[in-house]
Amino acid sequence: MHPEFETYLRNGSDMAEETIRRISDLAVPRNLRRNEVLFSAGEVCRHKVFVMSGLLYTFNISADGNQHILQFSPENSWTLDVESYDRQIPSQVSIGAVEPSSVLSWQKKDFDMLLAKVPQLKKFAEDLIARNTHYSRKRILLSLSATPEEKYEDFVQTFPNYLARLPLRMIAAYLGISIKTLTRIRHAQLQR
Repeated sequence: MHPEFETYLRNGSDMAEETIRRISDLAVPRNLRRNEVLFSAGEVCRHKVFVMSGLLYTFNISADGNQHILQFSPENSWTLDVESYDRQIPSQVSIGAVEPSSVLSWQKKDFDMLLAKVPQLKKFAEDLIARNTHYSRKRILLSLSATPEEKYEDFVQTFPNYLARLPLRMIAAYLGISIKTLTRIRHAQLQR
């Protein structure tokens, strides 16, 4: 039993208690240390992951050694490499823990079985996918057209709780700007 996860499902869906317990019972818990990698680029993603506590991030290291952060996954969110998971091909990204974290994971075969047998879970998953798609589209458009200042302002508005949890280098890697630019933007804001 995983009470936090079961409460999350109860609050976000109309699933019966028996169904919630069935989903929860197939989950495998894991604790991650700060900076521990859950999943590395080159591996095939074989699990759906729910973050019960802590903060994970999905990232890529480019050929020149720069880190690019695609997303953060705080408590009560899901994470995986969708392409690797769906197609069962090696991933281009890694997933790691920003801070000590507790997660639940489901093997692909178990989660696929649950999706096939639990229509409410399938609907729940489709709604999550739609929200993530909408957010990703917004993020891409912002990344292509916004100034560094606008990117930072959007980050602050969208994720106010992350500022105290993340080092500046990670925020810069997420925004696609240099740490020097981020420092300049933050300094200018303090001067106002």
